[in-house]
Amino acid sequence: MNISEVNKRQEFFGEAIIKNLIVVVLAVIINSINSLLLYTAFKNPVFAQEPRYILYMQLIINDIITLTVCVTLFVFTYLVPNLNVAICCILILIASNVYKNTPLNLAGMAIERFVAICYPLHHARICTIQNTKILIGIIWLVGALPGIVDLFVVLALRPLSFFTTSHMCYQQNVFNFEYHIISHGVFNIGYMCSVWVVLFYTYFKVLFSAKSAASGPAQAQKARRTILLHGVQLLLCTLSLFTTVLDGALTALFPYYQSVIYFSTFTLTSILPRLLSPLIYGMRDQKFKKYMKSSLMCGSNKRAIYPSD
Repeated sequence: MNISEVNKRQEFFGEAIIKNLIVVVLAVIINSINSLLLYTAFKNPVFAQEPRYILYMQLIINDIITLTVCVTLFVFTYLVPNLNVAICCILILIASNVYKNTPLNLAGMAIERFVAICYPLHHARICTIQNTKILIGIIWLVGALPGIVDLFVVLALRPLSFFTTSHMCYQQNVFNFEYHIISHGVFNIGYMCSVWVVLFYTYFKVLFSAKSAASGPAQAQKARRTILLHGVQLLLCTLSLFTTVLDGALTALFPYYQSVIYFSTFTLTSILPRLLSPLIYGMRDQKFKKYMKSSLMCGSNKRAIYPSD
């Protein structure tokens, strides 16, 4: 082993430590902020009576699970490069489910704002607490179905001994049949196109009905901005579904920076989108801001009634 190889290995070790530290610190910060928002929502029953906040709490819970599982997988690639396939399958299926839940949840929140602005007289009848809970159940079911089908395909085509072996915990290493490649491509394209259509439709309907909306131009403008921010979240979620393709294209152009590209795309598509949720509601929503300040004030038991935003 020559000196250049030793220097290269030491440099890689230091780079790996920094990358893992950045990822873990960002995850802890974002999950702490999201946990505070959840604490505020569950502590004040007023949020459990509005569909928009119920959907928001579902999105925050989903983001916490997503970030935790993704960072765990990222750290495992360094600490335990070859992970047991059975454990890897569980982590991948959870990650796949929560990843697919996010766009569906964003679409549901956009539809709720669309109904509130464009059909305010029907909002209370359509967007009930019961219907919102049913929608959340459908979101989890739709998000889980592709992963369950993938698992059944692997169980049917692989011997049970395969699940006792160890591999690098990547989706393409476990679900690597031709069926998986084709089905993922078809499902992801159709799935994301459908969500984008919903987002575009609700955005432009709110945009064109802003002046005539019974709820007022100010509320319509705020709803439009919220849907637009959801569009930014959805764009990052769309990129995350095609991270493998993006990584392959970039590393083909810049093979020397392969590790940097993997780290950058992971941070961009898996971590940063989780930061947008608290910014959209926690920072912009006046009701949430006021109740959150109350929650932070030494466990005060006062119950103040604040005007809705």
